[in-house]
Amino acid sequence: MITTKYHNERFANAIQLVPQNVPPIWFMRQAGRYHSHYRKLKERYSFMELCKEPELAAEVALGPVNEFGFDVSILFSDLLFPLEALGMGLTYDPGPKLSFSLTTISDLNKLKPVEEAIEGLYFQKEAVIRTREVLPKDVSLIGFVGGPFTLMTYASIGKHDGNLSFIKTNQKFVDQFYSILLPLLKKNIELQLQGGAEVVMIFDTAAGNLDPNNFRRYVTDPISELTKTFPNQIGYYAKNSTESQIRQVHSIPQLLGFGVDHRFSMQTVLQEFGGKGFLQGNFDQELLFADQTTLKLKIHEYLSPIKDLDPKDRAGWVAGLGHGVLQFTPEESVHLLIDTTRKVFST
Repeated sequence: MITTKYHNERFANAIQLVPQNVPPIWFMRQAGRYHSHYRKLKERYSFMELCKEPELAAEVALGPVNEFGFDVSILFSDLLFPLEALGMGLTYDPGPKLSFSLTTISDLNKLKPVEEAIEGLYFQKEAVIRTREVLPKDVSLIGFVGGPFTLMTYASIGKHDGNLSFIKTNQKFVDQFYSILLPLLKKNIELQLQGGAEVVMIFDTAAGNLDPNNFRRYVTDPISELTKTFPNQIGYYAKNSTESQIRQVHSIPQLLGFGVDHRFSMQTVLQEFGGKGFLQGNFDQELLFADQTTLKLKIHEYLSPIKDLDPKDRAGWVAGLGHGVLQFTPEESVHLLIDTTRKVFST
């Protein structure tokens, strides 16, 4: 068991359900293409270099912390690297492309054994170590891995939003892939925790496409296996999740917390699911493209119902977006959301 030290007081309070006025703030994709700091680095280095060279990954992660004052930093990497480690190849031109797809059970024989594959993920541990070294001491650091189902969709059809009929109807195929993938993800998570990640988030961009039974089979059950191995060290986020899916996630034993997208009322989520772990979200990231006057109104419209809650009733809230910061998002809009959130809850 790796002992966790939380560097940011607000983030620690959210995890430990200590009531506080001002919530911690971090955004998915807070280090990315919208940010001038990242774009300048991208002029000199490829995306793969930025991910795989620990010093560069740390520099990318540090940029938005210095610029916007986030309470939490995130390992700069990509969720598809476990598939590359398994021998599936991975290039970005500009989007991700694997060298082959898994379409039959026999294709699973092409994958490397876990003991060999994990060697291809050691760079993430080094990136976490280096990022921790350069971050301010009062900023927390989290890692992440792709959700098993999302990795399954990329491995089989090359994307997360295509025709999933084969995956949904071939349980034996998925079970055999999971028997390889889950042990690798366990080792991947362990590497990030050893490097100094305080929490490892599981990001699922495809899980919202599942019916309740398959969601339990492909998502809730395997993540329960991961939280059993790493109790109270794993968080979860599923894009486009439904209320029934969120209820399943909420039931996962020893899950540290989870996020919801902007289709949910945050105050309702806090009232219905609060008291167990952190709850992250969920301002609509597309609203950040509004002009500044409109954006101010939208931010206050979003924050007011949450502000009306007693601090103990919003304990655990981690302020963020419904998903991640989109490309071309104005930096001034990111500043405005962060600054307004802190101002509203500090008065």
